[in-house]
Amino acid sequence: MSSKRGKRAAIEITPSPSKVSKGSTNESVSAAKKKEVTANGSLTNGIDKVGGAVKRIFDTLEYGPAPESPAVVNAWLDDHGRSFGHFINGTWVKPPGRKLYDSFNPANGEKIASTIQGTQEDVDVAVKAARDAYNQWSALPCHVRARHMYSIARHVQKHARLLSVLESMDNGKSIRESRDCDIPLVARHFYHHAGWAQLMEDEMKGWTSLGVVAAIVPWNFPLMLLAWKVCPALAMGNTVVLKPASYTRLTALMLAEICTEAGLPPGVFNVVTGPGSFGSMLATHPDVDKVGFTGSTQVGQILRRATAGTGIKLSLELGGKSPFVVYNTADIDAAVEGVVDAIFFNQGQVCSAGSRLLVQEDVADKMVTKIKERMSHLRLGDSLDKCIDMGPIVDESQRKSIEDFVLKAKEEGAEVINNNNNN
Repeated sequence: MSSKRGKRAAIEITPSPSKVSKGSTNESVSAAKKKEVTANGSLTNGIDKVGGAVKRIFDTLEYGPAPESPAVVNAWLDDHGRSFGHFINGTWVKPPGRKLYDSFNPANGEKIASTIQGTQEDVDVAVKAARDAYNQWSALPCHVRARHMYSIARHVQKHARLLSVLESMDNGKSIRESRDCDIPLVARHFYHHAGWAQLMEDEMKGWTSLGVVAAIVPWNFPLMLLAWKVCPALAMGNTVVLKPASYTRLTALMLAEICTEAGLPPGVFNVVTGPGSFGSMLATHPDVDKVGFTGSTQVGQILRRATAGTGIKLSLELGGKSPFVVYNTADIDAAVEGVVDAIFFNQGQVCSAGSRLLVQEDVADKMVTKIKERMSHLRLGDSLDKCIDMGPIVDESQRKSIEDFVLKAKEEGAEVINNNNNN
């Protein structure tokens, strides 16, 4: 075997003397040298280019893009024809003749899907479905309701990536926030309140369910604030009709579908969509027993007046003007990070955002200087880019409101720091 391999090697590497002249051999060697020089030059240039790029990265420490794929969400949207009705009594309901409302991705302005603008008739249908389901749901043994909620929690975890990407596409918040904060908290709330349901008979003797709960949630934390209202209501044996904010309707509708997939009985959790006035229709419906609202102080006042004297129970979580206080004994660097998190988390669209900074006078200049420097490193971009710190504002109208506040502040004598031109 070794002799055969030797002959084969000789045939492959040794040219026949009768077919190769001395001149042609020299020409071949010369050509080979030229190719070698060209190849070495190309390789050197390539190494120089790569080395320069690597050096630039180390010099600037810039983040490259790390986009999350929207494919899984686009597939779900396409499966539904990118057009959604209400989700009532465990099924999609699309009454004829309703106006449409388009949802857009605030990162790029692209239309995501269309939803419908509900009417009083739709509210009546949804509340009736919840009332009919209440009798059976509230009569279930506590451990059975707990099993339903455990199932929803597991299905939220199963579809976590789908929910996270859709939340970022619909709201504009960074995928890191929706993936690492909002959606895990939604699952945890269902798990936690499943425990409430299971222990209700022992730990909450004398407490009973109310009936039909109308839940109205804002656009800044669409799914997380939904969970805050829906989970305790279901755990205690109530049924729910939920109205999501106009800007961010899609994840609420997706969750309703997931709840049905998880085995939740029809009518226990219903989602209806409509304009702002639609929320008042739901809140003042005569067959609603409790209203849970999170949103602006102005709308909260309207709901308080509308429900006064009706016997409808009401809980309100409204806007705030939270102070961030820094004393001269504070760790200033840590305080700076706290300020950035307090006011720019979720693009600053948080009811408890630290929107007032109060600093002890002898460290004020140092604090402001460090905040300016920290802000120059804040990364803005597409909400699906995993390397950004802030995504876009939820809607152009909200961005315009912020711009108006800034202009008004300047008119009143405020100094506005712009990292581009420092004026």
